[in-house]
Amino acid sequence: MDMLRIAVVVVVSYLIGSISFSRLAFRILAPGREMKDIELPVPGGQETYKVTATGSSSVSMVLGSRAGCTVGLLDMLKAAVPTLWFKYQYPAQPYFLLAAVAAMIGHNWPIFYRFRGGRGVSAVYGSLLVIDPLGAVVCAVAGMLVGLLVLRDFLVAYLSGLWLLIPWMWLRARDLPHIAYALALNFIFVLAMVPDLRQYLEFRHQGRTEMVDVMSTMPMGRGMMKMMQKLHLMKE
Repeated sequence: MDMLRIAVVVVVSYLIGSISFSRLAFRILAPGREMKDIELPVPGGQETYKVTATGSSSVSMVLGSRAGCTVGLLDMLKAAVPTLWFKYQYPAQPYFLLAAVAAMIGHNWPIFYRFRGGRGVSAVYGSLLVIDPLGAVVCAVAGMLVGLLVLRDFLVAYLSGLWLLIPWMWLRARDLPHIAYALALNFIFVLAMVPDLRQYLEFRHQGRTEMVDVMSTMPMGRGMMKMMQKLHLMKE
């Protein structure tokens, strides 16, 4: 691969990924409100969950699921577009994998907003639908089932879709670029999740709340709870 072309792919994809649709949603729907000041009460206690991310999940928490879904789709699109473009421009070279990773980095640490962004779930699946649509569906569903049915752990259900992407890429592509892509996504995602994990671990260390209480503040967590209730894996 050409080094100059690599630089162009990375910079262009990173800048596109840095576009913050969540901030645009707040500017339009909640003018004057700062996302950095948002704290949500955690059910089951007197604790508050400080929203440290600025993505579709944080928009859903404050502005509702409709706004959150819209932002989530736009976040997926901003990762899918550069990935798709470079995939068709250079089908024989893995530039599109670099584009996908760079777009996720831009989403998580946008240069336009002092490197304060989201966690990258929407960006991951937006690009993955271009790279391997079947893998996007299989890994997401299998990860959810493993977390909810086998281990019965919300955090595992939330993370395992990305974990499964590593063996999936090894089985499907069997080449170093695709495996490196899957490893990079996991590393970037965990790194971006550090502030949330610190809050959760602090709550659990002090015995002040349970995982179910923390997850109930998040749209994805509430969805998992409903699924577990329907499967009779937790009390109503």
